[in-house]
Amino acid sequence: MTDAQQKLDAVQSDPDEQLIVDRIYSAVMEQKLAPRTKLSEQTLCETFGVGRMRVRRALLLLSSQGIVELHSNRGAFIACPSPDEAREVFEARLMIESGIVRTLAHENGSLGIDALRTHVKEEDEARAANDRTEIIRLSGEFHVELAKCHNNSVLTRVVRELVTRSSLIVALFGTNRDSSCPDDEHASIIDAIVSGDPQSAEDNIQHHLLHVKNSLDLEQTRKVEPDLAKILTGRM
Repeated sequence: MTDAQQKLDAVQSDPDEQLIVDRIYSAVMEQKLAPRTKLSEQTLCETFGVGRMRVRRALLLLSSQGIVELHSNRGAFIACPSPDEAREVFEARLMIESGIVRTLAHENGSLGIDALRTHVKEEDEARAANDRTEIIRLSGEFHVELAKCHNNSVLTRVVRELVTRSSLIVALFGTNRDSSCPDDEHASIIDAIVSGDPQSAEDNIQHHLLHVKNSLDLEQTRKVEPDLAKILTGRM
């Protein structure tokens, strides 16, 4: 086992380090932490009450997931996808998620549909409460839940990473609220799966992803200077 793998395994068994990972991951998914945000080790140590070694191991795991970029002598930053990478991420999602929903439709959505409908209900409740942060988080997680229906841990991990990268891309290039998943389209995807029509399911997921992709302005970026401690402790 390599030293890097040993460090990653250590994170999984250390609750303090996993908390740091989970908080940063959630802040990215909710688009509270924008790309290029510097993750000060000192601030993270003070925020979570841990030493630098724990912070560094947590950042190493986030780096392995493509969420954080580590720069020698400069520190850690939230990853910043380029316009080309943004295009590639959505191309990958179109290919992978089209296959996911086609297969589920072939199986008539027998596995995991109840969980998906519950998830969409939670999205509807977040919209009714005008909870923008929760809407963003749930919108991304819906696509991970679709992957989970296959009971394939590798597939779920790949989709989770792509969804996280998409959140970074939307935070960087998004122009309006349409950059998030539009209302009702998740329910339409589920309906197409349950109907047992693979082509309809694929058409729905592709229309859905292209809607988000086409709302991006890949020529402009958004710069945010957040209060890191407030974001990660939920005191905003």
